[in-house]
Amino acid sequence: MPASLEPLDINVQIPYYFRCPISLELMSDPVTVCTGQTYDRSSIESWVATGNTTCPVTRVPLTDFTLIPNHTLRRLIQDWCVANRSFGVERIPTPKQPAEPVLVRTLLNQASSGSSPYSLRVSALRRLRGLARDSDKNRSVIAASNAREILLSIVFADVGSEPSELNHESLAILSMFTLSESECMYVASDSDRVGYLVNLLFHSSIDIRVNSAAMIEVVVAGIRSPELRCQISGTEGIFDGIVGILNYPLAYPRALKIGIKALFALCLVKQHRLKAVAAGAVDALIDRLAEFEKCDSERALATVELLCRIPSGCAAFASHALTVPLLVKIILKISDRATEYAAGALLSLCSASELAQSDAVAAGVLTQLLLLVQSGCTERAKRKAQMLLKLLRDSWPHDSFTNSDDFAGSDVAPY
Repeated sequence: MPASLEPLDINVQIPYYFRCPISLELMSDPVTVCTGQTYDRSSIESWVATGNTTCPVTRVPLTDFTLIPNHTLRRLIQDWCVANRSFGVERIPTPKQPAEPVLVRTLLNQASSGSSPYSLRVSALRRLRGLARDSDKNRSVIAASNAREILLSIVFADVGSEPSELNHESLAILSMFTLSESECMYVASDSDRVGYLVNLLFHSSIDIRVNSAAMIEVVVAGIRSPELRCQISGTEGIFDGIVGILNYPLAYPRALKIGIKALFALCLVKQHRLKAVAAGAVDALIDRLAEFEKCDSERALATVELLCRIPSGCAAFASHALTVPLLVKIILKISDRATEYAAGALLSLCSASELAQSDAVAAGVLTQLLLLVQSGCTERAKRKAQMLLKLLRDSWPHDSFTNSDDFAGSDVAPY
């Protein structure tokens, strides 16, 4: 039911035949099953997905799981919503119908057929892309039609030639899916295919660059071979391309999300973290840190901590004026994981630089660390905080201890 209806039940009587028999809420996408009963699509799909094979109302076995949209009832519900808008009732939108498996297979056949006109193949891929973008349900239908294997063959059909619109459209669809390990190996085990994706990181279109980065991240995360991971992360230009996406000047949330996922996956290979630093990853991470969403902030901070473990990375972060103040500010602000990574990065920085120690003290790290060791954060975060307090004990102003009750109840000794 639309959220606006929840406090209005006293004033608005919803007709019982507009309510889903499963959820008892106003239906937004009514569908009819083979027994003739109508349910809201999401409710009956959940019912079937949990292993039920009978009609919830009649208890008659469902011999056919096809869901037929009840357009007449949906229009009646929409008319009722409009008639009651003075009570705050919002009109339910007309739902997009899920992709039919037959249509998906037809489009895949058209796209993969070398005898089909080029324009028809591109048009089929564009329709598939639109379907995949519409819903998780559509993506499931597309994946069940062996789409990933077909699309991979199109993307890498001729890696030695100039990329075509056909390749770009296939890559755009693939970027919405998770690949199996064997599919990741298909890409990772061929240096020409990896090089092809890296070259696309420098395409004039930001969408193509981001799609390529998404594919690289999926492949690196989806293979178990340390040797292949190392080989991919060592490909010439790969870090420059990923950092370039993070530095894209216009507001583009997807570029930030994919860019940090790819950078983190590549930086897990310690042999090539130096290349990330040389490509400008340090400035990109610090300059963009405030723009990431929660889970992306965690990845960004984890990447900062990874790069702080090598001398060049530590020195680069220490030379950026905003690094230490930002890390201090983040403690206990985003999540337990973010706090752990920020504390770990600060520990590395302060262990390597006395200037970082004084900057941390000036930024108020004392109070943050004391709150951290007494909080419900992870044990690793607390251990890092205790180690940092011990490291910085000679840097604290003496009266910050003698005139403060901050240490009351803490297991951290100031001296």
